[in-house]
Amino acid sequence: GHGGTSTRGYNGAQSRSGYKSKRGHDGGQTPIQRRLPKRGFKNLNRIEFQVFNLNSLSDMAVKYATTVIDVDFLVKNHIVGKTEKVKILGNGELKSAVSVKAHAFSAKAKESIEAKGGKAETI
Repeated sequence: GHGGTSTRGYNGAQSRSGYKSKRGHDGGQTPIQRRLPKRGFKNLNRIEFQVFNLNSLSDMAVKYATTVIDVDFLVKNHIVGKTEKVKILGNGELKSAVSVKAHAFSAKAKESIEAKGGKAETI
């Protein structure tokens, strides 16, 4: 059997009920997060965009029956948050003329929107 200490030993926190080790504790050995080197860096000036391709704009125009897609429209329909920035990328194809207002456009997206007779306006 496992009588007496139930294989836990005599003293110390691990022998008592309710013991729970801290996250990342390696039992006296230097923890792995301190052994591994830091890599890279975080750019504090990075601008995070919510990106949309032309085919998703085309789908939105059909779904919501609109020709104007701007940030207010996207926020109102809960597609993006009100503090998020929007960038339009050029993958896919537009099926109709759409007027788009966003924070940024790729060159191909702007060219494609204007080729279909729409407007690409930077906010």
